[in-house]
Amino acid sequence: MYSASDLRKNLKIQIDGDPYVIVEFTFSKPGKGQSLYRCKLKNMINGTQFERTFRAVETFEPANLREKKMQYLYEEDNQYCFMDTETYEQVYLTEDQLGDAKNYMSDNLDVEILFFGDKPLGVTLPNFVDLTVTKAEPWAKGDSVTLKLKRAIPFRRLPLSRKGRK
Repeated sequence: MYSASDLRKNLKIQIDGDPYVIVEFTFSKPGKGQSLYRCKLKNMINGTQFERTFRAVETFEPANLREKKMQYLYEEDNQYCFMDTETYEQVYLTEDQLGDAKNYMSDNLDVEILFFGDKPLGVTLPNFVDLTVTKAEPWAKGDSVTLKLKRAIPFRRLPLSRKGRK
């Protein structure tokens, strides 16, 4: 159990059976009375946000979240398929659940999937991913004198910049 004094940014708590993450947090102590904790909460299932004020005496349950190592298989109709490498069970996540991570996905990539109960919520990518560059600007004479960044387009068409030397 968390008390109101344990609240901080990025803490995951459970309110009315749903998992929430604290997006913003402020503490205020009026001259008289109890301390107040103002929080901006984001629902981890549907993404809705709202502000709520808590008193110092309130308690919260930690969100029942777990991460599971899974492997990315394929994309079909804006659904991304992941497989548990131990049980071969498959789960699907939407583009909204993946966010920007969808631009860095490649076949057979091992990732961590965040679950609330049996419901997948999101994905955590490894620190480093290998991407295949499909298009890059040509090298030009004189580029080695100064440091310039060249545009490179990997497989998922997310523009990246890299150093312009040979």
